[in-house]
Amino acid sequence: MTEPLVLTDLADGVATLTLNNPDERNTLTAPMVAEILAAMDAFESDDAVGALVVTGTPPSFCAGANLGNLAEATGESLGTIYEGFLRIARSPLPTVAAVNGAAVGAGMNLALGCDVRIVADRAKLDTRFLQLGIHPGGGHTWMLRRIVGPQVAMAAVVFGQVFDGAEAERVGLAYRSVPADSLLEYAHEFAAKAASAPRELAIVTKRTIGDMADVDDHPAAVARELEPQLWSTQQPWFAERLAALQARISTR
Repeated sequence: MTEPLVLTDLADGVATLTLNNPDERNTLTAPMVAEILAAMDAFESDDAVGALVVTGTPPSFCAGANLGNLAEATGESLGTIYEGFLRIARSPLPTVAAVNGAAVGAGMNLALGCDVRIVADRAKLDTRFLQLGIHPGGGHTWMLRRIVGPQVAMAAVVFGQVFDGAEAERVGLAYRSVPADSLLEYAHEFAAKAASAPRELAIVTKRTIGDMADVDDHPAAVARELEPQLWSTQQPWFAERLAALQARISTR
C-alpha cells in the first residue's frame, strides 16, 4: 500500500497533521493538498479537537511547492497548491506550527499561516523566492510583514536571510526555539493548553484577536469584546468552572 501523504493523530484534544513525503522533503503537491483538505475538514467537524499542531516527517518541515510543478504553473495550479497552507490559515481552530526542519517558500507560508510557530533549534526558515528567480506568492510578504515588521520581512525576502530557531525567536518569527528532540512534545503540551479551554470559546477568542487588526483605539476594542464576553458568561462551562474555582478557594 502507498503511504499516505498526510498523517493524522489526536491526543488530549490536540490533533496533529504531519506532512509525510520525506523523500521529497514534504513538498506541496496537488495530491498532498487534497489530503490536507480532507484532514482539516475532519478535524474541524470533530468536537473532540480543540487545537491543531502542524509538522513534517523528518528531516524537513516543508520544502515548498514542487519545483517541477512551478515551472509549468498557471494561476489555477498555483491556487491549488496555495490551498495547502491557506486552508490551515483559515481554520477557526488554534493552530501551532512545529517546524522541525527546513521551511522553504510555500513551506514557510505554511508555518506563517499558523497562529504560533514553535521552531526546532536546527530548523531553517528560508523564503528563497528571489534566490529561485520567482516573486513571492500565496500572501507571503503580507503574512511575514504583519508578523515581524517591514525590516525583518525585507531581510528575509529581498536580502535572503535564513533563520535558524534561535534567530527566528529573536526576530519574532517564532514564539519559541527548542531542542529538536523535544519539539513535538513541547508543541503538543503548548497546544493542549488551548485545547483545555471550551472549544467554542477558543474559536470565538481567536476570531476576536484577528479582528483586532482592524480596531484603531481602546474604546473600540472594549466595544468589540463586550458581546462575546457577555455571551461567554451565559454558557454552561462558565458556571461549571466558576463553581469549581469557588470550591477550591473555600477549601484553602
